Amino acid sequence: MIGSDPGMVLEVKGLKRHFGSVAAVDGVDLTVRAGEIYGFLGINGAGKTTTIRTLMGIIAAEAGTITLMGETTRRTSVKQKRRIGYVSQEQNFYPWMSCKALGKFVGSFYPTWDKAEFSRLLAVFEIPEARRVSHLSGGMKAKLALAMAIAPKPDLLILDEPTAGLDPVARREFMEIIVAQARQHQRTTFFSSHLIDEVERCADRIGILHAGRMRFEGGLQDLRAEVRRLVIKPDVAVDLTASFELWNERTMHDDTWQVLRAEPQAWAELQLPEGAEVQRLSLEEIFIACVGSRGVAL
Repeated sequence: MIGSDPGMVLEVKGLKRHFGSVAAVDGVDLTVRAGEIYGFLGINGAGKTTTIRTLMGIIAAEAGTITLMGETTRRTSVKQKRRIGYVSQEQNFYPWMSCKALGKFVGSFYPTWDKAEFSRLLAVFEIPEARRVSHLSGGMKAKLALAMAIAPKPDLLILDEPTAGLDPVARREFMEIIVAQARQHQRTTFFSSHLIDEVERCADRIGILHAGRMRFEGGLQDLRAEVRRLVIKPDVAVDLTASFELWNERTMHDDTWQVLRAEPQAWAELQLPEGAEVQRLSLEEIFIACVGSRGVAL
């Protein structure tokens, strides 16, 4: 089946995947638009890798559909995979191969592989072509994986926790490369992370996944405008309409803290009695409220 929106590179509807009785992915919906950097944010175990492995056809979805570059399927085909550059969370290379030989081997699977571009990327990333993979550092292996993902000139770049295990300097350098590649080549990029600063620095739009379900999808400014904290003194009541969605609630020094999501207009119209106030939150505070436990007295 062919999709109708040429600006939508990836669209997922109702994606589900269980492992035994555990719902690793439980009805995920998400959309990635052409040319944007999409940050897929969630704590470890939220279901990010399972979602990505399903998108890549490594594992099969139990329900839902995946639309890639206008073609809808339940499981990604080999033809579709050739239009995707993929960097997995763990790099598994043949350690005895040189970087050049590994590129030649991987390139044989892609009709669009650009040998000259691969060599150029190795030079840019300061990776010696003749060096064996076993002699590369963790950061260099991550860059090598990225070079191999970019060399086929993919329509979509999917990165699963690409900076896992890297030190802060290598992590920042790697993400700067991702952003530069995306901006210079208008390359649609979808990357997962549990690191808030990575997402905040790089992403045009984000999706927050928690316990296999999407809690938010949209722009960072929208998230900050919609999610705020309501602090209520003891014995004070606030009349909230149905348009306010409770994300988290806890007691702090006898005050009740409610993190709520609502349209900016609803926040503007909210009538607060004495003893109640609304506070804006950082992205880190919003994320913790979204995925953290409730009802904790501190």
